[in-house]
Amino acid sequence: MAKKRIVILGGGESGVGTAILAKKEGYKVFVSDKGKIKDKYKEVLEHIEVEWEEQQHTEAEILKAEVVMKSPGIPETVPIVRKLVAKGIPVISEIEFASAFTSAKIIGVTGSNGKTTTTKFIYHILKSANINAGMAGNVGDSFAKQVAETKVDWYVLELSSFQLDGIVDFRPDIAVLTSITPDHLDRYENSFDKYRASKFRIIMNQTASDHFIYDADDENITDWIKENTVQPRQLPYSLQEKQKDGAYLKEENIVVKINNTEFNMPTSDLTLQGKHNTKNAMAAATVAQLLRIRKETIRESMENFQGVEHRLEKVLKINNVQYINDSKATNVNATYYALESMENETVWIVGGVDKGNVYDDLLPLVNEKVKAIICLGVDNQKILNSFGNCVDAIVETQSMGEAVKMAYRLAEKGDAVLLSPACASFDLFENYEDRGRQFKEAVRNL
Repeated sequence: MAKKRIVILGGGESGVGTAILAKKEGYKVFVSDKGKIKDKYKEVLEHIEVEWEEQQHTEAEILKAEVVMKSPGIPETVPIVRKLVAKGIPVISEIEFASAFTSAKIIGVTGSNGKTTTTKFIYHILKSANINAGMAGNVGDSFAKQVAETKVDWYVLELSSFQLDGIVDFRPDIAVLTSITPDHLDRYENSFDKYRASKFRIIMNQTASDHFIYDADDENITDWIKENTVQPRQLPYSLQEKQKDGAYLKEENIVVKINNTEFNMPTSDLTLQGKHNTKNAMAAATVAQLLRIRKETIRESMENFQGVEHRLEKVLKINNVQYINDSKATNVNATYYALESMENETVWIVGGVDKGNVYDDLLPLVNEKVKAIICLGVDNQKILNSFGNCVDAIVETQSMGEAVKMAYRLAEKGDAVLLSPACASFDLFENYEDRGRQFKEAVRNL
């Protein structure tokens, strides 16, 4: 039988992971990247003897594919993808490709905010319970690479809407949806409905024997559920209302109820404070209850879970001013949670590439908690217009070092300095991680 030919667009983590798995499964593989491929990835491709090209897409080669795996960062609208679709060649995501080659059970986590913390939270509990599990998707090694190289019983996958856009048969046993707020609308023709539908693809192949865990306080989620058929069993969680099945708060205790079994834990015992973290904990505890993990193990893991780098991460206290790195806040809603959790007067560093942000929701919090704003973006006009009248000082800066020095000047004893950009990172930084690291470096250099 002739080998099936797969073309992989994008030579990053997901692309190279897919190449490893495809090669192992006997595919003929060609990797094509419009940009440069990092040396560490080239070495892997050379080692597994896969053909690759960079800084170009050779159309003749690509259109010979029987199936194409597209990196999540490449929009559907680029010419080569349009040509593939017009030719009827399936264009799928790494998640779709890899899931066909594993018999492990899958927990898929998506949402505009909270998905990384919730994914790591669930993985942490599974590991504490000695369950043989892998974590992949947007975190850790690529899913395809792990499927090729390891054998586990469970995968916890953090899934972006872009990854879900490329699924056909992918079906998680447990789906978690943490939140839906306008984000990445530039990729969805500025349509919130299209973006929301893309998040809900996580449950499209689920059946009545699967489970769907979601935030019942989020109207963008509950409105969709009212209007659409949902096959899996629903386990909502809420800070506001008691749930028959699912998780809720009762006198500052998290309660998780499934099949008449109940798990309780005081929110004061969670390492991660703030309402949004209580919700992330509820989602993780619900998964743990479903897997019948011992209550003692769930409790212990929830008490010692440290959270995620670049998400409300306390860096240093200097002259009694706390510096906090929330570089992972790449949209307004994430920054809303950050500002909501601030207990001191705050100097706020904000800005980057605006993905169509509307800042209105932040106004009450800025009025209440923010004393000064430091802009760190290419075009700060929207930020200046939105908050110019609410704070004593608003300044524009050109680098992270400059922004941190300015914050140091503006902050007084007892204040906090918060990097929570509400935007994607731009040319000054490779990505939000790099932005967060530069912030921490600049703080340490004060």
